[in-house]
Order: sequence, then structure tokens, then C-alpha cells
Amino acid sequence: MADHPVDEKLPALKMATTGLQHVAAMYAGVVAPPLIVGAAIGLSATDLTFLTGACLFTAGLATFLQTLGIWKIGARLPFVNGVTFAGVAPMTAIVASTEDKSDALPIIFGAVIVAGLLGFLAAPVFCKAIRFFPPVVTGTVITLIGISLLPVAFGWAQGPNPQAPDYGSATNLGLAAVTLLIVLLLRRFTTGFVKQIAVLLGLVIGTLIAIPFGATDFAPVADAAVIGFPTPFHFGAPQFQLAAIISMCVVMVVSMTESTADMLALGEIVDRPADERTIAAGLRADTLGSAVSPLFNGFMCSAFAQNIGLVAMTKIRSRYVVAAGGGFLVLMGLCPMAASLIAVVPRPVLGGAGVVLFGSVAASGIQTLVRAGLDKDNNVLIVAVSLAVGIIPITAPQFYHAFPETARIVLDSGISTGCVAAVLLNLVFNHLGRGNPDAHDVTHPMEAGEELTGAPKAPAAS
Repeated sequence: MADHPVDEKLPALKMATTGLQHVAAMYAGVVAPPLIVGAAIGLSATDLTFLTGACLFTAGLATFLQTLGIWKIGARLPFVNGVTFAGVAPMTAIVASTEDKSDALPIIFGAVIVAGLLGFLAAPVFCKAIRFFPPVVTGTVITLIGISLLPVAFGWAQGPNPQAPDYGSATNLGLAAVTLLIVLLLRRFTTGFVKQIAVLLGLVIGTLIAIPFGATDFAPVADAAVIGFPTPFHFGAPQFQLAAIISMCVVMVVSMTESTADMLALGEIVDRPADERTIAAGLRADTLGSAVSPLFNGFMCSAFAQNIGLVAMTKIRSRYVVAAGGGFLVLMGLCPMAASLIAVVPRPVLGGAGVVLFGSVAASGIQTLVRAGLDKDNNVLIVAVSLAVGIIPITAPQFYHAFPETARIVLDSGISTGCVAAVLLNLVFNHLGRGNPDAHDVTHPMEAGEELTGAPKAPAAS
């Protein structure tokens, strides 16, 4: 019996290039949190480079855990893991509240270790939420993942620095448009391997085109060291403060919610639906990776949604390809010069490719919704309201400005709020009250009319 495409081992060259494509797609997302937090602390350029390399290294380790797995740890799906952006706001808040800035990173690391260990213990319970994710819910969440990521691509397309005079200039937007066009042309007029690495080729060609316009900066390569290792506890031994631990535990809950939705989404795309056991194993990889990450000076890790779009577009479903990407991340953490090569790709070029990647995620969600029975009024209402709630942080970023900071960690995540809204509305419209004539609209994993205890629905009256 042939291996499932998820377990397929591709030829070495194809494995390497497609793995590098995954790294290129998620690189900016991994390095942004350490750059933001490091700048808030006031780290020197050397320490900032060290912190960024450490986050790349730990992202690679977490990706190995997720894709290859050990024991009951790892979803064994083509998932890239990296620093979750959900932790940026609370980490900068910890920095702001710390009088001696040299203690800020040890306090953050201590909080992440505790949150990771607690999350690891909670994974077997948390995974049982899968029964509340029928297609009408998963389709909504997958769509929201794509929609939530698109503004990131639009931001990249304008340039790396919102304060720069050329931010949003015709040159930057033109580079993004040209890169998008190159990817589309490669996808349309090429076949086989070239078609599958269209995004990577688009990034390379876009970067070369950007050189005459002065948008490509090679300084990071010249300044980077050849070899470096993220020495354990480089910034000091972890410190444990209750307030910081609570805030990072909230982030962990948000991260686990988003990871659950991501696993369900990827399971649909690769035709290996994520069951309870898979989700539990995936959450263990997320949380263990997060707990270990601070030992090497890294932050909380989570599954990267943007790489789901790459899987959906290329149709390459092998988890070993993503594991190869994890290998590149580890090498970048050990070789700052190698990491700087990816940093050479101009942000507008990355933005042009991101439109294709993130749009593909939203399209996959729409495909799932088509199978969810949108000809039924109940499901239409669930999708309509959940999408509206999930889009609030995107279209009105200050909507929750009057809420406490801890509440905003959840509320400012459109994926989390939209997911919660979809689950609750699905319960109200399709499960509470067996007499509902439209209750049969919902399909597996939680059948219509099924009580929350898992009892089968009552037989229809003849």
C-alpha cells in the first residue's frame, strides 16, 4: 500500500527547495516578534541579532517536533512552527512594567516556560474541543485565517517601515505587483517542479528586480557572523513572576485555540482530517516547543497559518518537506550569515507572494463552507455573524480599545473571536433544542440534535 502524500519522502533537491520555500514564506513572521521586543528593551545590535537567531533556531526545533514527532508529541502534518505574534503585546507590556530592563527577558522566559508546561498538561483535555468543529465552523475559521493574514501581506507590500518616506510608494507597490504577476505566470505557464516552487522563484526574481531600485539591502549579509550558537540562558536565568505568568497563560490558550483551528484546516487540505489524537499530539508539540524554547532564548511557539496557504497552492503535502524547512531554520540559528540571506528579500516582494499564499487559505475555507450546507438558514447565520465578529480586529483595530489589556489579547485575535463565535452559534442554532426543523443541517464531527454529552439524537417521529 502506497504511503499517504503526507508521509511521502521526495527527492533531495525537491525536498530542499520546497522546504526553503516554506522558510521564505514564514521568515518575516518569525523575526518580527524578537525585533519588536528587543527594540522595546533597548538591546544592542549584537544582542538583537542573537535573539533573532535564537528564535529561528527554536522555531526549527519546534517544527521537527510537529512534523516528525516523538511518542505522542507532534501532529505529523506539514506544519511549520515559529514564534507566535499573539505574545508580542503582553511581552512588550512586561517590558514596560519591568524597572530594570535587563530582567525583562528572564521574566518573559520564565512565564513562557510555565505556560508551556501547563499547556502540555492541558492538551489531552483541550483537544476534545474537536467535536464542536463541524464543517460550518471549520470552514468559517479557515476563511478567517486567510482573511486575517491578508493585511500582513498588504503591509509588507508597502515596505518594511511605516515611518519611512517611501512607505506605500509606487515603487514598493510596483515590486509587490510584479512579484505577484511572476508567481501567477509561473503557476499558469509552467508544469511539474517549476510550478510547485513558483513562490520561491517569484521571491528570487522579485529580489533581483528590486536591486536597481535600491530596495534590496545586502548589509545584513556583510555584517553577519558565519557561526553562532544560541547559548542557553544567554540573557540570564529565568525569573518567575505571577502577573507575567498569568498573561502568558492567556496567550497560550489563544495560541492553542488557533493551533487547533490550523490543524483542522490543514487536515482538510492534505486529506488527512485531524482527529482528537492528532490535535492532542499537535498541541503537545506546540506547548513542549514553547516550554523548551526559552532555554535557548526563544519565545512561545505556535503553528504558522501562512504556510497552510503554501501547502494548499503547491499541493505538496509531505511533512518531510516542512521538516527540511525546520532544518534550514536550525541552520540559520547556527549560522547568522545564512539567516541574513533570507532577510535580503525586500518586504514588498514578500508582500506580493503573500497575497497568493494567504488568499489560498481563505479559498480553502470557502471550499469547506461549500460542503457545510449553506443552503440552510441556520448555517448562513452562523457564517455571517462569525465572519463579522472575526473581521472586527482587521477592519476596526481600535474597536476594543476600552477593554482591559488581558481581554484584548483574545479580542484582538480575529481568528480566536471568530472561532468562539462560530462554535457558540453552532451550538445554539443546531444543537440546543432538538425540535429545530433545520437541525439536520450539521454534519460530523457533532451530529445535529446530539447532546453535549455525546448521546445520539432522538429518532424522528413517524
